[in-house]
Amino acid sequence: MDHLLVRAARGEPTERPPVWLMRQAGRHIPEYRELREEYSFLEAIKTPEIAEEITLLPWEYYRPDGVVMFSDILTVLEPLGFSYHIESGVGPVVENPVSGPDDVDRTFGNVAHELDYVGELLVRLNQRVGDETAVIGFAGGPFTLASYAVAGGPSRTNMPLRKLRAAHPEAFRTLLQSFTDIIKEYLAFQIGNGADVVQLFDTYAGTLTPEDYREFVLPLHQEIFEDLNAPSIVFVRRMNGRLDLLKESGADAVGLDWTVDIGEAREQLGDVPVQGNLDPSYLFGDQEFVREKTREIIEKAGPDGHILNLGHGVNKDTPVESVEAFVETAKEI
Repeated sequence: MDHLLVRAARGEPTERPPVWLMRQAGRHIPEYRELREEYSFLEAIKTPEIAEEITLLPWEYYRPDGVVMFSDILTVLEPLGFSYHIESGVGPVVENPVSGPDDVDRTFGNVAHELDYVGELLVRLNQRVGDETAVIGFAGGPFTLASYAVAGGPSRTNMPLRKLRAAHPEAFRTLLQSFTDIIKEYLAFQIGNGADVVQLFDTYAGTLTPEDYREFVLPLHQEIFEDLNAPSIVFVRRMNGRLDLLKESGADAVGLDWTVDIGEAREQLGDVPVQGNLDPSYLFGDQEFVREKTREIIEKAGPDGHILNLGHGVNKDTPVESVEAFVETAKEI
């Protein structure tokens, strides 16, 4: 079925912009917080019936044009031999990070077997809402995943990985290729189990110089998107002024963070569809402010090839009423 979101990602005309939000099935919803009191984060994503329930919470609240599977970008670390857990207030902690340039050539086994819970979740979502809305899959990008694997956790500057690039460029290249290989198989697995659209979150890659991005990351993005059998979206933060690199990625649509003027982006990207890009902080204004700023984004983006979203994820303290106003504004166009 060609859902509104699928058509927009392909650049086809749509009667209004489809709308969903990154991190929409998260801590801003009261029922999510209640479930998380019973299950740890990893327990929740690895238990398909719980992940299904969490994924569908925003569907029950807002009826967006896509439900994004409740999972984590770091799931592919485990088939590559890494172990991780989530620490409150810290985030993901990789227990056995890359020890040095000799520890970068990683192989993996059967992704469909090791990450079977993701496949089961996607099948469940299609059975529940697949006739009514698009099912969205995703994966972390190679640079972002490598940053976690080298730093052992979140890194604002990605300095540990950037140091590896400077001191051991071939090891850096090998590590990113290891992640690229598993990402390709993982996204194909998601599509095979019913993902209508997939998004690549290489959020951290914007910390690279334009030259390093073009040399090391762009060819890997092109490799990932080349053979996908579903519409795809690429998202990298801090790419204002370098959107041409995202255009070359091969993704069907380009996700924009909130620092980009979406009207100017449309001029730079030409016919390439875009996703975004309301500043998530705007959802803390009153509902009329939210509606006004949302309409501005829609008007600047133009009528075709625009997927309405935020410029990053929903903040955990965001009022439900603001998300409702955001979604309803798109549906009123």
